[in-house]
Amino acid sequence: MGKAVIISKDDQEKMKELFKINQFNLMASDMIALNRSLPDVRLEGTPTMAGGLFSIHRNYFEEIGTYDPGMDIWGGENLEMSFRIWQCGGSLEIVTCSHVGHVFRKATPYSFPGGTGHVINKNNRRLAEVWMDEFKDFFYIISPGVVKVDYGDVSQRKALRESLQCKPFSWYLETVYPDSQIPRRYFSLGEIRNVETNQCLDNMGRKENEKVGIFNCHGMGGNQVFSYTADKEIRTDDLCLDVSRLNGPIVMLKCHHMRGNQLFEYDAQRLTLRHVNSNQCLDEPSEEDKMVPTLRDCRGSRSQEWLLRNMTLSA
Repeated sequence: MGKAVIISKDDQEKMKELFKINQFNLMASDMIALNRSLPDVRLEGTPTMAGGLFSIHRNYFEEIGTYDPGMDIWGGENLEMSFRIWQCGGSLEIVTCSHVGHVFRKATPYSFPGGTGHVINKNNRRLAEVWMDEFKDFFYIISPGVVKVDYGDVSQRKALRESLQCKPFSWYLETVYPDSQIPRRYFSLGEIRNVETNQCLDNMGRKENEKVGIFNCHGMGGNQVFSYTADKEIRTDDLCLDVSRLNGPIVMLKCHHMRGNQLFEYDAQRLTLRHVNSNQCLDEPSEEDKMVPTLRDCRGSRSQEWLLRNMTLSA
Protein backbone atom coordinates (compact mmCIF):
# COMPACT_ATOMS: atom_id res chain seq x y z
CA MET A 1 0.00 0.00 0.00
CA GLY A 2 1.29 3.46 -0.84
CA LYS A 3 2.53 5.65 1.99
CA ALA A 4 1.80 9.28 2.66
CA VAL A 5 4.44 11.77 1.55
CA ILE A 6 6.03 13.12 4.71
CA ILE A 7 8.64 15.85 4.44
CA SER A 8 11.14 15.80 7.27
CA LYS A 9 12.08 18.94 9.15
CA ASP A 10 15.56 18.76 7.61
CA ASP A 11 14.07 18.92 4.12
CA GLN A 12 11.51 21.64 4.77
CA GLU A 13 13.88 24.53 4.03
CA LYS A 14 14.96 22.80 0.82
CA MET A 15 11.28 22.38 -0.03
CA LYS A 16 10.65 26.12 0.37
CA GLU A 17 13.52 27.02 -1.95
CA LEU A 18 12.49 24.49 -4.60
CA PHE A 19 8.90 25.73 -4.44
CA LYS A 20 10.07 29.25 -5.28
CA ILE A 21 11.69 28.06 -8.53
CA ASN A 22 8.89 25.67 -9.54
CA GLN A 23 10.93 22.53 -8.83
CA PHE A 24 9.16 21.21 -5.75
CA ASN A 25 7.52 18.58 -7.96
CA LEU A 26 10.95 17.00 -8.55
CA MET A 27 11.39 16.54 -4.83
CA ALA A 28 7.84 15.31 -4.27
CA SER A 29 7.91 12.78 -7.11
CA ASP A 30 10.98 11.10 -5.62
CA MET A 31 9.12 10.68 -2.33
CA ILE A 32 5.80 9.32 -3.63
CA ALA A 33 5.61 5.59 -3.00
CA LEU A 34 5.56 3.52 -6.18
CA ASN A 35 4.20 0.38 -4.50
CA ARG A 36 0.45 1.09 -4.68
CA SER A 37 -1.39 -2.10 -3.85
CA LEU A 38 -4.47 -0.10 -2.84
CA PRO A 39 -7.22 -0.68 -5.46
CA ASP A 40 -7.99 2.25 -7.73
CA VAL A 41 -10.83 4.28 -6.21
CA ARG A 42 -12.93 6.62 -8.35
CA LEU A 43 -15.92 8.78 -7.60
CA GLU A 44 -18.90 8.43 -9.92
CA GLY A 45 -18.25 11.71 -11.66
CA THR A 46 -17.84 15.42 -11.20
CA PRO A 47 -19.74 18.09 -13.18
CA THR A 48 -16.66 20.26 -13.73
CA MET A 49 -12.94 20.21 -13.12
CA ALA A 50 -10.08 22.52 -12.31
CA GLY A 51 -8.16 23.27 -15.48
CA GLY A 52 -4.73 22.45 -14.08
CA LEU A 53 -5.65 19.22 -12.34
CA PHE A 54 -6.75 16.80 -15.01
CA SER A 55 -5.28 14.16 -17.28
CA ILE A 56 -6.69 13.03 -20.61
CA HIS A 57 -5.57 10.66 -23.35
CA ARG A 58 -4.04 12.58 -26.20
CA ASN A 59 -6.10 10.83 -28.88
CA TYR A 60 -9.36 11.52 -27.06
CA PHE A 61 -8.29 15.11 -26.41
CA GLU A 62 -7.86 15.62 -30.15
CA GLU A 63 -11.03 13.71 -30.99
CA ILE A 64 -13.24 16.02 -28.94
CA GLY A 65 -11.64 19.22 -30.21
CA THR A 66 -8.65 20.02 -27.92
CA TYR A 67 -8.93 23.57 -26.56
CA ASP A 68 -11.07 26.29 -28.11
CA PRO A 69 -8.47 28.22 -30.17
CA GLY A 70 -10.64 31.34 -29.97
CA MET A 71 -10.15 31.61 -26.23
CA ASP A 72 -7.35 33.80 -24.93
CA ILE A 73 -4.70 33.22 -22.25
CA TRP A 74 -6.62 31.78 -19.30
CA GLY A 75 -10.09 31.44 -17.80
CA GLY A 76 -13.17 29.44 -18.72
CA GLU A 77 -11.37 26.66 -20.58
CA ASN A 78 -11.95 24.20 -17.73
CA LEU A 79 -15.73 24.76 -17.84
CA GLU A 80 -15.80 24.62 -21.64
CA MET A 81 -14.01 21.30 -21.62
CA SER A 82 -16.13 19.97 -18.76
CA PHE A 83 -19.38 20.73 -20.57
CA ARG A 84 -18.00 19.36 -23.84
CA ILE A 85 -16.77 16.08 -22.35
CA TRP A 86 -20.08 15.33 -20.64
CA GLN A 87 -22.38 16.55 -23.43
CA CYS A 88 -20.41 14.71 -26.09
CA GLY A 89 -20.44 11.26 -24.50
CA GLY A 90 -17.47 11.31 -22.12
CA SER A 91 -17.21 11.55 -18.35
CA LEU A 92 -15.12 13.34 -15.75
CA GLU A 93 -13.93 11.21 -12.86
CA ILE A 94 -12.08 11.96 -9.65
CA VAL A 95 -9.38 9.34 -9.16
CA THR A 96 -8.74 9.51 -5.46
CA CYS A 97 -5.43 7.64 -5.54
CA SER A 98 -3.86 9.94 -8.13
CA HIS A 99 -1.10 12.41 -7.25
CA VAL A 100 -1.10 15.85 -8.84
CA GLY A 101 1.35 18.66 -8.29
CA HIS A 102 0.19 22.18 -9.17
CA VAL A 103 2.60 25.04 -8.59
CA PHE A 104 1.40 28.63 -8.91
CA ARG A 105 3.73 31.37 -10.06
CA LYS A 106 3.98 34.58 -8.06
CA ALA A 107 3.34 36.53 -11.27
CA THR A 108 2.09 35.55 -14.73
CA PRO A 109 4.68 35.63 -17.54
CA TYR A 110 2.08 36.88 -20.02
CA SER A 111 -0.31 39.80 -20.31
CA PHE A 112 -4.10 39.90 -20.62
CA PRO A 113 -5.11 42.09 -23.62
CA GLY A 114 -7.79 44.47 -22.40
CA GLY A 115 -7.36 43.31 -18.81
CA THR A 116 -7.99 40.05 -16.97
CA GLY A 117 -11.74 40.66 -16.69
CA HIS A 118 -12.09 41.29 -20.42
CA VAL A 119 -10.28 38.08 -21.33
CA ILE A 120 -12.26 35.93 -18.90
CA ASN A 121 -15.56 37.48 -20.02
CA LYS A 122 -14.70 36.76 -23.65
CA ASN A 123 -13.83 33.15 -22.92
CA ASN A 124 -16.95 32.63 -20.83
CA ARG A 125 -19.11 34.18 -23.54
CA ARG A 126 -17.70 31.72 -26.09
CA LEU A 127 -18.45 28.68 -23.95
CA ALA A 128 -21.95 29.97 -23.16
CA GLU A 129 -22.77 30.60 -26.83
CA VAL A 130 -21.61 27.14 -27.91
CA TRP A 131 -22.62 24.85 -25.04
CA MET A 132 -25.29 26.35 -22.77
CA ASP A 133 -28.21 26.73 -25.22
CA GLU A 134 -31.06 28.81 -23.77
CA PHE A 135 -29.51 28.62 -20.30
CA LYS A 136 -26.89 31.12 -21.42
CA ASP A 137 -29.49 33.82 -20.70
CA PHE A 138 -29.38 32.88 -17.01
CA PHE A 139 -25.61 33.32 -17.05
CA TYR A 140 -25.84 36.69 -18.83
CA ILE A 141 -28.35 38.03 -16.30
CA ILE A 142 -26.08 37.05 -13.43
CA SER A 143 -22.99 38.47 -15.19
CA PRO A 144 -24.21 41.25 -17.53
CA GLY A 145 -20.65 42.39 -18.24
CA VAL A 146 -20.10 39.22 -20.28
CA VAL A 147 -22.60 40.36 -22.92
CA LYS A 148 -20.58 43.50 -23.71
CA VAL A 149 -17.46 41.74 -25.02
CA ASP A 150 -16.64 40.77 -28.60
CA TYR A 151 -16.33 36.99 -28.44
CA GLY A 152 -15.32 36.36 -32.04
CA ASP A 153 -16.51 33.63 -34.41
CA VAL A 154 -17.80 30.42 -32.79
CA SER A 155 -19.12 28.75 -35.95
CA GLN A 156 -16.37 26.12 -35.99
CA ARG A 157 -17.01 25.20 -32.37
CA LYS A 158 -20.73 24.88 -33.06
CA ALA A 159 -19.91 22.70 -36.08
CA LEU A 160 -17.73 20.54 -33.80
CA ARG A 161 -20.65 20.13 -31.40
CA GLU A 162 -22.91 19.08 -34.24
CA SER A 163 -20.40 16.62 -35.70
CA LEU A 164 -19.90 14.98 -32.29
CA GLN A 165 -23.69 14.76 -31.87
CA CYS A 166 -23.52 16.28 -28.41
CA LYS A 167 -26.45 16.42 -26.02
CA PRO A 168 -28.22 19.67 -25.01
CA PHE A 169 -27.26 21.59 -21.89
CA SER A 170 -30.63 20.71 -20.34
CA TRP A 171 -29.49 17.06 -20.37
CA TYR A 172 -26.30 18.08 -18.56
CA LEU A 173 -28.28 19.89 -15.85
CA GLU A 174 -30.77 17.08 -15.38
CA THR A 175 -28.35 14.15 -15.57
CA VAL A 176 -24.89 15.32 -14.58
CA TYR A 177 -25.61 18.26 -12.28
CA PRO A 178 -29.15 17.98 -10.90
CA ASP A 179 -28.07 19.98 -7.82
CA SER A 180 -27.19 22.99 -9.95
CA GLN A 181 -28.54 26.34 -8.76
CA ILE A 182 -29.83 27.14 -12.25
CA PRO A 183 -33.66 27.00 -12.17
CA ARG A 184 -34.99 24.82 -15.00
CA ARG A 185 -38.40 26.47 -15.38
CA TYR A 186 -39.29 29.99 -14.36
CA PHE A 187 -41.64 32.87 -15.12
CA SER A 188 -39.06 35.61 -14.58
CA LEU A 189 -35.35 35.92 -14.05
CA GLY A 190 -33.48 39.03 -12.94
CA GLU A 191 -34.21 41.89 -10.58
CA ILE A 192 -37.43 42.26 -8.58
CA ARG A 193 -37.99 46.02 -8.23
CA ASN A 194 -40.34 47.82 -5.85
CA VAL A 195 -42.46 50.45 -7.64
CA GLU A 196 -42.64 52.85 -4.68
CA THR A 197 -39.00 52.85 -3.54
CA ASN A 198 -37.38 51.86 -6.87
CA GLN A 199 -35.21 49.44 -4.88
CA CYS A 200 -34.57 45.76 -5.60
CA LEU A 201 -34.64 42.57 -3.60
CA ASP A 202 -31.05 41.70 -2.69
CA ASN A 203 -29.73 38.60 -0.93
CA MET A 204 -26.94 40.81 0.45
CA GLY A 205 -24.58 37.83 0.34
CA ARG A 206 -26.39 36.39 3.34
CA LYS A 207 -26.66 32.71 4.15
CA GLU A 208 -29.46 30.26 4.76
CA ASN A 209 -31.94 31.20 7.49
CA GLU A 210 -31.06 34.91 7.27
CA LYS A 211 -33.42 37.69 6.15
CA VAL A 212 -33.60 38.73 2.51
CA GLY A 213 -32.63 42.36 1.95
CA ILE A 214 -33.58 45.26 -0.28
CA PHE A 215 -31.15 47.75 -1.76
CA ASN A 216 -30.72 50.32 -4.53
CA CYS A 217 -30.98 48.58 -7.91
CA HIS A 218 -27.56 48.43 -9.58
CA GLY A 219 -28.27 46.44 -12.75
CA MET A 220 -25.14 44.34 -12.27
CA GLY A 221 -26.89 41.04 -11.58
CA GLY A 222 -25.14 39.18 -8.78
CA ASN A 223 -26.99 39.37 -5.46
CA GLN A 224 -30.02 41.00 -7.10
CA VAL A 225 -30.79 38.12 -9.45
CA PHE A 226 -33.97 36.32 -8.38
CA SER A 227 -36.13 33.88 -10.27
CA TYR A 228 -39.86 33.50 -9.91
CA THR A 229 -40.08 29.81 -10.67
CA ALA A 230 -42.75 27.62 -12.20
CA ASP A 231 -43.34 26.32 -8.65
CA LYS A 232 -44.14 29.94 -7.70
CA GLU A 233 -41.07 30.34 -5.51
CA ILE A 234 -38.97 33.49 -5.24
CA ARG A 235 -35.53 31.99 -5.54
CA THR A 236 -31.93 33.22 -5.24
CA ASP A 237 -29.34 30.55 -5.99
CA ASP A 238 -30.63 27.48 -4.10
CA LEU A 239 -32.51 29.49 -1.46
CA CYS A 240 -36.17 30.49 -1.52
CA LEU A 241 -38.04 33.23 0.32
CA ASP A 242 -39.85 31.59 3.20
CA VAL A 243 -42.41 33.02 5.65
CA SER A 244 -43.60 30.94 8.60
CA ARG A 245 -45.92 33.41 10.36
CA LEU A 246 -48.00 36.56 9.87
CA ASN A 247 -46.01 39.74 9.18
CA GLY A 248 -42.81 37.79 8.60
CA PRO A 249 -39.88 37.83 8.88
CA ILE A 250 -39.01 36.88 5.30
CA VAL A 251 -36.01 34.55 5.44
CA MET A 252 -34.07 32.57 2.85
CA LEU A 253 -34.27 28.78 3.25
CA LYS A 254 -33.35 25.84 1.04
CA CYS A 255 -35.94 25.46 -1.70
CA HIS A 256 -38.04 22.38 -0.89
CA HIS A 257 -40.49 22.53 -3.86
CA MET A 258 -43.39 21.66 -1.57
CA ARG A 259 -44.95 25.12 -1.80
CA GLY A 260 -46.30 25.83 1.69
CA ASN A 261 -44.31 28.66 3.30
CA GLN A 262 -42.47 29.28 0.02
CA LEU A 263 -45.50 29.78 -2.23
CA PHE A 264 -46.02 33.28 -3.67
CA GLU A 265 -48.68 34.25 -6.22
CA TYR A 266 -47.72 37.03 -8.62
CA ASP A 267 -50.58 39.10 -10.01
CA ALA A 268 -49.36 40.54 -13.29
CA GLN A 269 -52.20 43.10 -13.31
CA ARG A 270 -51.88 44.38 -9.75
CA LEU A 271 -48.10 43.68 -9.67
CA THR A 272 -48.41 42.09 -6.23
CA LEU A 273 -46.54 39.15 -4.75
CA ARG A 274 -48.97 37.50 -2.32
CA HIS A 275 -47.71 34.95 0.17
CA VAL A 276 -50.46 32.34 -0.07
CA ASN A 277 -50.24 30.81 3.42
CA SER A 278 -50.48 34.15 5.22
CA ASN A 279 -52.56 35.87 2.50
CA GLN A 280 -50.28 38.91 2.91
CA CYS A 281 -48.33 40.86 0.30
CA LEU A 282 -44.64 41.60 -0.08
CA ASP A 283 -44.14 45.23 0.90
CA GLU A 284 -41.49 47.94 1.28
CA PRO A 285 -39.30 48.05 4.42
CA SER A 286 -40.55 49.41 7.72
CA GLU A 287 -39.09 52.43 9.52
CA GLU A 288 -37.43 50.09 12.02
CA ASP A 289 -35.29 48.34 9.38
CA LYS A 290 -35.01 50.02 5.99
CA MET A 291 -32.84 47.24 4.53
CA VAL A 292 -35.40 44.42 4.83
CA PRO A 293 -38.71 44.04 2.94
CA THR A 294 -41.83 43.28 4.94
CA LEU A 295 -45.04 41.28 4.65
CA ARG A 296 -48.30 43.17 5.29
CA ASP A 297 -52.01 42.83 4.63
CA CYS A 298 -52.68 43.39 0.93
CA ARG A 299 -54.14 46.85 0.37
CA GLY A 300 -53.28 47.73 -3.24
CA SER A 301 -50.66 50.40 -2.46
CA ARG A 302 -47.68 51.25 -4.67
CA SER A 303 -45.36 49.93 -1.99
CA GLN A 304 -46.80 46.46 -2.65
CA GLU A 305 -46.23 46.65 -6.40
CA TRP A 306 -43.23 44.81 -7.82
CA LEU A 307 -41.79 44.69 -11.33
CA LEU A 308 -40.29 41.32 -12.27
CA ARG A 309 -37.49 41.46 -14.83
CA ASN A 310 -37.84 39.39 -18.02
CA MET A 311 -41.36 38.31 -17.05
CA THR A 312 -43.04 35.69 -19.27
CA LEU A 313 -46.51 34.19 -19.10
CA SER A 314 -45.33 30.59 -19.42
CA ALA A 315 -42.55 28.51 -17.92
